[in-house]
Parts: sequence; structure tokens; C-alpha cells
Amino acid sequence: MVTVRNQSENQKLERVINASQKNNDHVWMGLFRDSWQWSDQSVSSFRYWNTREPNNIGGNENCTVIYYPPQGEWADISCSGNQFAFVCHEDKLILIQQNLTWLESMRYCRQHHVDLVSVDSVEMQRRVGNVVKRASTESVWLGLHNFCSMNMWIWLNGEVVCYQNWALGHGLAPENCRIEKRKGAMESGREYCWISLPESRKLNFICTN
Repeated sequence: MVTVRNQSENQKLERVINASQKNNDHVWMGLFRDSWQWSDQSVSSFRYWNTREPNNIGGNENCTVIYYPPQGEWADISCSGNQFAFVCHEDKLILIQQNLTWLESMRYCRQHHVDLVSVDSVEMQRRVGNVVKRASTESVWLGLHNFCSMNMWIWLNGEVVCYQNWALGHGLAPENCRIEKRKGAMESGREYCWISLPESRKLNFICTN
């Protein structure tokens, strides 16, 4: 079920509920009481509890609903004995099994989806690793490029590479980087490490939705 990681996503969920919900009732979310984890096992500190929530009345309110009509606030509630509408989680990672150069891959993602994927956390590394298993090439393009003038790697979402999972011998800017333009890819086998390759290599790639 749907995860909500920030206020913007919570507002998007409200709009979805407003557009689809015909009866005044609650709507299930993918948050449950196990140190309050999301059902897709992702981690987020964002919460938007209603006043005096979560209150765990009866000691068995282990699931979460968003109020309808939505004020955007959440409440804990028993997981059983209640039948409400729910919102499914849409997979935001799309493996494209076409063999394109890095620039072609980026253009494809921006035209048909959002962008080439940026792997800027351990959680995103895990999610991309699950997707890349289905690739038909030995590695897949990521939204990772070398910023030659500053000798650093940057994600297309603007984040500087802090979390790293480079394969041994990769991740260093080439000495002739102005000539040999290299981009980042993820290996599709074993440890799903990152490697740097000439941007002209044709590979599968992963878009964000």
C-alpha cells in the first residue's frame, strides 16, 4: 500500500482520495506499528498524526488510516474488523530493456517518465538492485555522471554522491575525462556495484516514474 515520505506526498494522497472517494470514510495507508514501518520496508521519519494520535486504544491499533474528508491527518486503528478503501503503491522504478547510450537513456526517461534513476541512499540501492535483476545487459545505466571540472560524481537529481557502492577500481574520474566522457552504471549480477563506463556504451536503463 501507499507510502508517504513528506508533506508533498501527503498532499498528493489527499488529492487522489478527493478524486476517488465517494463515501465519508477513512482510507488505509501502508504504515503499521512495528516501530511504525511502511509496508514496502522503506524508512521515513515523516508522520502526520492527528491530535492525540496514535493512541493505541485497546492495545491493538497497529495499522494506519488517513481521515476522510481529508484534513491530511492520520490515525492508528485496528488492522482487523474495519473495511475501508485503500491506495496502492505505484512502483516508481521502470526497467527499460532497450539498449541505448547514456544520453539516449536520459532523453528517453525524461520524455516518457521522469528521469534516469538516482541511487542516493541505501534504501534506493536495495530497490534498484531488485529491479536490475531483470536486465538483459550485464549492467544498466543510472543517472550518474562525472562533473569533470570539479572531479566529482553527481546524480541527475542534483545530489553529490555521498552514499557509494562502487566496484573496486571504479569511481575515480578518468585523467582525460574531458575527452573520455564516462557515466555510472550498476552491475546486474552479484553485489549490484556501480561501475563507470564510456557514455557511448549501449545498455538497459532504469527510469523513475
